[in-house]
Amino acid sequence: MDLQVTTPTSILFDSVRVVHLEPTDVCQAACALCARETDSEFDKNSQHWITVDKIKHILPREVVAKLDKMFMCGNYGDPAAGAETLELYDYFRDINNNIVLGMNTNGGIRGTEWWTNLAKRLCQPQDYVVFSIDGLEDTNHIYRRNVNWPRVMANVAAFITAGGSAHWDMLVYEHNRHQVADCEQLARSMGFRWFRAKVSKRPLVAGLEYPVGWARRDSQTSIIECHALKEKSLYIDARGNIQPCCWLGEKQSNFHTDFNKIQASWRTTPNPVCQATCSVSSAQTSFTSQWQKNIELTP
Repeated sequence: MDLQVTTPTSILFDSVRVVHLEPTDVCQAACALCARETDSEFDKNSQHWITVDKIKHILPREVVAKLDKMFMCGNYGDPAAGAETLELYDYFRDINNNIVLGMNTNGGIRGTEWWTNLAKRLCQPQDYVVFSIDGLEDTNHIYRRNVNWPRVMANVAAFITAGGSAHWDMLVYEHNRHQVADCEQLARSMGFRWFRAKVSKRPLVAGLEYPVGWARRDSQTSIIECHALKEKSLYIDARGNIQPCCWLGEKQSNFHTDFNKIQASWRTTPNPVCQATCSVSSAQTSFTSQWQKNIELTP
C-alpha cells in the first residue's frame, strides 16, 4: 500500500510534543458504539498498518527527539493487532529515551508472550497500558463484543507480572453498574495501578442503557478549550493521515477538513465534535472531567 499523508494546516511539527498513533485499523472486537460499527464510510475489509518505515517518513528523528509522549489508541483498530507495534515502540524509545509510551487496548488480542515483551518496552515509570474492561466475565462481552475474557485476564496478568503499569478503564452502563466496586477490587488484587470508570457520551443503541445514578457528561455551548492545541498533540491514523485529534477523525471523511476553518467556527457556531469534547463548563471540558471514578490503586 502506498503511503498517503494528509496534513491539515496549522500543524507545525517543530511544536508538537504529543503523538497519538493508530498503528492499525484492525480489531477483533465489534463494540456497538465504536467507529468500526457506526461509520458507514469505514471498510473493515480494507486493512491498514503503520510500519516503522512509514512512521520514519511521517515523523523523522528530529521530531521524535522533541516529543514528551507517544501513545497508541485510535478510532478503528486495536494497537495490539498492529503488524509492527513492538518495533514502533522501539523506534520512538531508541531516539528519545525520555519519552512516555502508552497504549489503549481491549486486551483480548495476542498471547501472553507478546504482552510480556510489551512490558519490557514500556518499562519506564510513566509508561502504561490502559485496558478497557467493561465489567466482569458475565458482562464485559455485552459491550466489548468478541473479546475473550480468559485471554484478557491472562494477558493482563502477563503484562503486570513482567513489570508493566496497567490501568483499568471501565465504561459504565445499566447492565454493569452493579459491578463497579467488584471491578475495582479485582483491579487491586491483580496489581493494576489505576482504576477509572465513566459513562459514555455517545448516543446509545439497542441493548445499552445509561446507568441509573451516574451522571452523563452532556456537551455545553460555551468557549472551546482545544485539548490538542493545549497539549501540542496530533493524531496519525492507520492510513498515515494526520489530524489535530482523534475526535475529528472519527469519520473517514473528516480527514479532509481544514482545521483553520474548524478553529474559526469556535467564535460563532462551534464544530459539533469540538463542542461535544472541548467545550468548557465549570472550568473543565467534557474530556478533562470524564472520569467519575479515578483511583490510584498502587503508588
